[in-house]
Amino acid sequence: MSSHHFDPSILRAYDIRGIYEHTLTDADAFAIGLAFTACMDMRGLDKRIAVGRDGRLSSPALASHLIDGLVAGGATVFDIGCGPTPMLYYANEALATNAAIQVTGSHNPPTHNGFKMIMGGAVFFGEDITHLGAVSAKGPANHAGGHHAGERCTETSIFDDYVARILQGADVGAVTAVWDCGNGASGEVTEALTRQLSGTHHVLFAEIDGTFPNHHPNPVDPETLDMLRDAVAEHDADLGIGFDGDGDRIGLIDAKGRQVPGDLLTAYLALDIAPRHQSQPMLLDVKSSDMAMSLIAATGADAQIWKTGHSHMKKRMAELNVPLAGEMSGHIFIKDDYFGFDDAIYVALRVLSQMHRTGQSITAFMDSLPPQFATPELRIECDDSKKFAAMDALASFARTRFGNDDMSNISLVDGVRVRSASGWWLVRASNTEAALVARAEGSSQTALDSLIGDLRETLDHADLTVKI
Repeated sequence: MSSHHFDPSILRAYDIRGIYEHTLTDADAFAIGLAFTACMDMRGLDKRIAVGRDGRLSSPALASHLIDGLVAGGATVFDIGCGPTPMLYYANEALATNAAIQVTGSHNPPTHNGFKMIMGGAVFFGEDITHLGAVSAKGPANHAGGHHAGERCTETSIFDDYVARILQGADVGAVTAVWDCGNGASGEVTEALTRQLSGTHHVLFAEIDGTFPNHHPNPVDPETLDMLRDAVAEHDADLGIGFDGDGDRIGLIDAKGRQVPGDLLTAYLALDIAPRHQSQPMLLDVKSSDMAMSLIAATGADAQIWKTGHSHMKKRMAELNVPLAGEMSGHIFIKDDYFGFDDAIYVALRVLSQMHRTGQSITAFMDSLPPQFATPELRIECDDSKKFAAMDALASFARTRFGNDDMSNISLVDGVRVRSASGWWLVRASNTEAALVARAEGSSQTALDSLIGDLRETLDHADLTVKI
């Protein structure tokens, strides 16, 4: 086959993602399928591949061309249709496939789309994606030819099995909950499972609609959660649960209307999970708070910080046999009686079941915490072509301004994180959006204000501003 060159902007750190019919085309989808099977050949893997898609308007076409490319490369494909990304991850387990690809744009604008991939039981990301691009540019030598997708692609429904699995062990009692699907791919699954739960459940925006007519599907954006917050108050609910566009990230609103950050949600889950895994590592990402770290350590777990990103987290979890990990972005990973991938719908059921079983609601947990002096996750718009150069400039400035010949207070593992005696601040480049992300936490409001001043000074050096 002749070579195919991708727009370099779509080959991301965690996945492949671009703007449909601009930087990402149907021809790209076919080439991704063909190159992906070539990569499987290089690893000596039997090419049994599960494929799913979210509800974006471009997803059916991209999935169809992807499958054509996979079949052209000699694969046997199991097409599970439209559903959340965690259902595709589950299909990879249940169907014992050697790879899985979800067509999804996650929480990005409706015009965007992309691919999340697994190969050989591990996340396919980073250098794997770079290698796939190189294979495609060289021209894969594995084009089988003569096959139509229908000959080696089977439509395989996994929906009922997936719903049954995530309901396994769920016992939510007389809870009142509001679920906001945001017209994303989690809608049909959420409706199916809430019909089987005790208690009272109000499901918002369950119709899958790739235009996202009600609100942007980002469950940790405070503005996105306004409708959920209002519904919690209207129904006097115990909590509100929101999902992103492909159902792998969760956002929570407690009964008092407070947004529960991803790190504190992970700490809440650790109260239940840690006793079964004493002294095992539990992971939080670099944006997480000292408070969450302390709460997890208090359960007896070995609380550790790791790189932001679902792919980094899943890889590290496998390396250390971690039962629980979480990110500020709402990716929560549970391997305690589950598979360890990020499944927001399953996480919601675990929270509800923990509330019922222990008698401690998420609201009571939030009430029990001391005052926290921290910013939310702050987004700073920065063009993809400039954000990594901006981070280089920020790192250089931080070394000079805050290093004081002692780099022990500066971490460059994932962005720039500067610690002082009174707290810390962080700036890192988003790998999924044209943005930098910042956060700060202090031991008091005065300390936080000082840290925010240091953060502003650093951003000003790179001609960047942040609204705090």
